[in-house]
Amino acid sequence: MNKNAKETNILTIFTPTYNRSYILSKAYEALCRQTNKNFLWLIVDDGSTDETEQLVQTWIQEKRISIQYYFQPNGGKMRAHNRGVFLCSTELFVCIDSDDYLVDDAVESIISLWNSIDKKDDLAGIVAYRGKDTTHTMFGERFPYIGNTTMQELYRKGFTGETTLIYRTEILARFPFPTFEGEKFIPEAVAFDQIDQYYSLYTFPKVLTICEYRDDGLSRSIDKIREENPKGWLLYYQQRIRNSQRSVLWYKYIAHAICFCWRLSWDPFKEIPAHKVEILMGFPGALILKIIGKL
Repeated sequence: MNKNAKETNILTIFTPTYNRSYILSKAYEALCRQTNKNFLWLIVDDGSTDETEQLVQTWIQEKRISIQYYFQPNGGKMRAHNRGVFLCSTELFVCIDSDDYLVDDAVESIISLWNSIDKKDDLAGIVAYRGKDTTHTMFGERFPYIGNTTMQELYRKGFTGETTLIYRTEILARFPFPTFEGEKFIPEAVAFDQIDQYYSLYTFPKVLTICEYRDDGLSRSIDKIREENPKGWLLYYQQRIRNSQRSVLWYKYIAHAICFCWRLSWDPFKEIPAHKVEILMGFPGALILKIIGKL
């Protein structure tokens, strides 16, 4: 590792990976093309049984960029994320999945923008776009305005889309992802919604990450993930119910929470943070979800 680079780094690029040796080189080459190489690539291997470790060790020997590699037993992306935050020693932390990669000037753009912001105490970090190429967001989405905001405020203003989130490491460390025995996934919003309660993000209308959905990615197997991780999903809906305003969407949250309570054989009236009458109003929606096989 280059000692001088380590001393000037303010950014860690974190990649959790599991059996992705066939695609991980795309992320590596993109990092090697960065116009500013003052970053650390931190990889947490979540129990891969393929050639991931050998591949990464080869890259470490090449010394083209600074890399740290850690292996852990398979425990899911959120446990890997928590460990990555614990291991991180830089001011900023951005998670780039193993099937995504950064645009060539991403690091330069992040560092330049962050250094240009005078008042950062109330900022959790930066929110930028993910895209299908350097100039097009995934679905043509655009931020409703530029400035300080929260993810929840963006969504309330009509934004729907994919984002690149660059967080201050110290804040992520204060809001780790909850974990449950026997479960390996929890929606990212469980942690990020909590951060929203205390901090805002600086909107940066630039594509920083190129996203490619793959057949073995999380997005492709969401129904299976929901089925296998009921406690994590129930916590997500409990939190959304607690922090959201009454609306049609709010009652949808209740309907989903009821379904997960059923799956866990838990009492919805004890687990859902809403009035008994409001929970009762969610039962028809929960029955529909159950009938159509969503849960």
